[in-house]
Amino acid sequence: MAFMTCNFYSESLGVSASMNVIVPQATRSQIGLDSQQYGGKHPTLFLLHGLSDDHSIWMRRTSIERYASQLGIAVVMPAVNRSFYADMAYGPKYWEFISEELPALARSFFPLASERELNYVAGLSMGGYGAMKLALTHPERFAAAASLSGAVDIVTRATTFPADFQLIYGDVTTVKGGSNDLFHLANQLVASEKKAPMLYQCCGTEDFLYEDNLRFRDYCRALELPLTYEEEPGEHEWGYWDLKIQRVLNWLPLPERV
Repeated sequence: MAFMTCNFYSESLGVSASMNVIVPQATRSQIGLDSQQYGGKHPTLFLLHGLSDDHSIWMRRTSIERYASQLGIAVVMPAVNRSFYADMAYGPKYWEFISEELPALARSFFPLASERELNYVAGLSMGGYGAMKLALTHPERFAAAASLSGAVDIVTRATTFPADFQLIYGDVTTVKGGSNDLFHLANQLVASEKKAPMLYQCCGTEDFLYEDNLRFRDYCRALELPLTYEEEPGEHEWGYWDLKIQRVLNWLPLPERV
């Protein structure tokens, strides 16, 4: 695998931005790493960080490079600060950045596949919310999305992060039923009759977001969305996420290798 830190200018944000990228490399003599590779451009996982993290966190807290190497997929890990993956009322347009500009730039810099069937998104906490938001808003772009301990009910979380949410949304009372509300987006997807991506959701039973995850799970099930849900004892911490990202990678609907 090749690992790169990429610094570039973002038109959406009006400032320089960063992402870490893992790209498959076919090797014969590397010791201790089982390196696989598909033919053509690489299947890609967009892997999103949480509220207090940045683009470096998945490499620092997990063995994501080793896990991805075994499957032969690329991993794109962008930085979005404390934006909740939204076009902020009092800040930059992070939703435009993550949903439009970043994928196009990443594919212009690296040999990444653009087909829906070869694109996936996942994240933890705020990033789990962002992953679900991307997949529910643009089901035509992603074959699968995974949320690890996701902040999936932002209407409830408005009281947890009042300063952040005021900067992000302005009037937080407008969030419910809008384009940032995952429950609303799930409804809209079903009503559109578009093909839904595969969804994966997990949360530790001792996590402060556990009840939020149960509500979102039950809502998706009522809508008959293709959701895989898992829970077990666990808190909001990296030991849990390191284990579950391995589960997510093995769950992804990867194509047959050529």
